[in-house]
Amino acid sequence: MNVLLITDSYPPEIRSASHLMQELAEGLRDRGHKISVVTSYPKYNLSYEKKKVSFPKFTVEEEIEVLRIHTLPHHKVTLIVRGISQLTMPYIFSFNIKKYINHKIDVVIVYSPPLPLTIVGKKLKMLHGAKFILNVQDIFPQNAIDLGGLKNKFMIKFFEKMEKSAYKCANRIVVHSESNRDFLQNKKGVPEDKIDVIYNWVDTEPYRNVKRTGRFRKLYGLDNKFVFLFAGVIGPSQGLDMVVKMASKLKEIHSICFLLVGDGTEKDRLIRMTESYGFKNVLFKAFVSKEEYPDLVKDMDVGLVCLSSKNKTPVVPGKILGYMAASKPVVAFLHKESDGHSLIEKAKCGFTAVSDDEEKMFETILKVYNKRDKLSQYGENGFQYISTNFEKNVCIDKLEKLF
Repeated sequence: MNVLLITDSYPPEIRSASHLMQELAEGLRDRGHKISVVTSYPKYNLSYEKKKVSFPKFTVEEEIEVLRIHTLPHHKVTLIVRGISQLTMPYIFSFNIKKYINHKIDVVIVYSPPLPLTIVGKKLKMLHGAKFILNVQDIFPQNAIDLGGLKNKFMIKFFEKMEKSAYKCANRIVVHSESNRDFLQNKKGVPEDKIDVIYNWVDTEPYRNVKRTGRFRKLYGLDNKFVFLFAGVIGPSQGLDMVVKMASKLKEIHSICFLLVGDGTEKDRLIRMTESYGFKNVLFKAFVSKEEYPDLVKDMDVGLVCLSSKNKTPVVPGKILGYMAASKPVVAFLHKESDGHSLIEKAKCGFTAVSDDEEKMFETILKVYNKRDKLSQYGENGFQYISTNFEKNVCIDKLEKLF
């Protein structure tokens, strides 16, 4: 079949979403499908080396057609600019698809957010008779409302109408947890038989033969430190102020360090905050490439995950799976609605706390530090659990059956 993936993020951008879409494209290609990917031109979440690279608009990469489209800025900009960018994005995408994708499309898979890209799926369904599969990761506009980023009643109604239309038009809706399915069914009125739960997978192969070398520890000056690693987007949804608060309480334990690797709208503010307090136990570094990421995680002691308590939807941060693939214990500070709590409990791979409970978070950090000589079993538990339940080929097989 001719399958078209519509996504805002694709490598070389470094995000769990971009890696997920690349692995999906490669997995479907290996199953004999002709794959085309339409995505935004890479400007954000790049390694230092990739920032210097100019990418062709249309290219074929390992037998996958990739169309990278220049859009208006939509990261590190005001909410108004971001909104305008996202609303124009589907029309810019549609124009370029018509120009560059010359074959019939049998299946279109749209990754949301951003929600307006669902308009592209609807158009291709009408033009080509394509089956429209909507992959819902963050439930918009609800998540923006919860975080306080979307307050205008007119805009809320506008996006809720767009959301309702997308759910109605899609042939199948894929979510990554049972609670997300229940949310769409009970809160959004989506019929249960239209929703499929397919877990976000992780490719464990890149982690299997990677050993802890100490290279990143030496590079970052972290020898003899017990390191909690957060690697990913540093935005309002993550609520990383909580990490700074933990650092302030733990500054007398000189061996503990919090390493934040990534970029986002909140990074500069958090750097200024830590500098103003004079903290030495919080370190900020730029994204590393996808190829180097397993080495980075293997070099650290604990994988750290954070989501603000303002979130109310059951989202599971994708970075949890990367830590589990690297056999690292996980500490997760999440809003109470997140399915990440139950995932970590089932896998017996770490510890969680609700992210508005400072005392419990502090106790969790100390518990992990005091158990530092006994953490390897948590890491091994995590690896075994995802190898059984989140294996890439099993999940892609389930998605292919929806075709």
